Amino acid sequence: MVAAAVQALLGALPAAKITWITSPLGYSLLKSLEGVEFLVTDKPRSLSDYRAFYRLLDAQRFDAVLAMQANLRINLLYPALHAPLKIGFDRTRARELQWLFCNRRIPFKNDHLVDSFLAFVGELTGTAPQAEWKLPLTHDEQVWARERIAALPRPLIALHPVSSKAERNWLTPRYAKVIELAVKFFDCGIVITGGNAADERTTCERLAQVAPQHTLNLCGQTTPKQLATVLAEADVLIAPDTAAVHLARAVDTPVVGLYAVAPAQLTGPYQRTTYCVDRYDEAAREFLGKDPAHLPWNTRVHHAGAMALIEVDEVMQQLARALGDCT
Repeated sequence: MVAAAVQALLGALPAAKITWITSPLGYSLLKSLEGVEFLVTDKPRSLSDYRAFYRLLDAQRFDAVLAMQANLRINLLYPALHAPLKIGFDRTRARELQWLFCNRRIPFKNDHLVDSFLAFVGELTGTAPQAEWKLPLTHDEQVWARERIAALPRPLIALHPVSSKAERNWLTPRYAKVIELAVKFFDCGIVITGGNAADERTTCERLAQVAPQHTLNLCGQTTPKQLATVLAEADVLIAPDTAAVHLARAVDTPVVGLYAVAPAQLTGPYQRTTYCVDRYDEAAREFLGKDPAHLPWNTRVHHAGAMALIEVDEVMQQLARALGDCT
């Protein structure tokens, strides 16, 4: 999501020198992005990590810092970045005291996370930036993806069933039913993607057995770039609130997003929520006892029953719409 803002910044200030501080995982996806110098570092876990970061940045000077991440571990890094201007989130979204480390703030809007990142560019440049993605995917990565999915029938449905937080996950038996129905009605191929955690691989292996002749399980077998190329080759992605949704959006693949813990308008595929199944309002009423229209920004429904509000029929209806629109 931040990549859209960085590319907007490149367009607004083509002569600027941009340093992007990111993690090794983020860098593995972004490292060929033109016009950007990367400083790659893990999030600090100890006092010695902070000391090393401060020493590394001690001699560098910047004209501006765009503080696009707000949590305490990162907030404590901002004093190491020497710049007269440090732009952070508004007081509502400046979590864990971020406002202490910045001297200018973007205005508050109850909008998508991508829009909040674009607001940093607008605050700095006075422009009205638009989101645009040009992920640096190579020919070799595209060949890799095409070779692996070549034997699968079309249309091709990507399924990324597991989020980083269990509360966002849909029920595994319902994913299995969607696979069964999708193969029955669309004679489609299914490519399953995911990370390398043991429980995630177990879920993916279980789902891969529903229709093995139609399914390829790539869970735990892709780099971020390879995942992006697989999603670019798919006709549609089915996924809960997870990073794969934003990768699919960046490569312009339709997403049947599954949302109940947070609203799709906040964390779903940017400006592409047409096919999402969003039960956030219902979850807020049932499990929080609140009118969702009057909830504070970023309120989550932390309840195990939230995602169970999404029914198989709803997902199938949206899947049929997405596949019909892409043919």
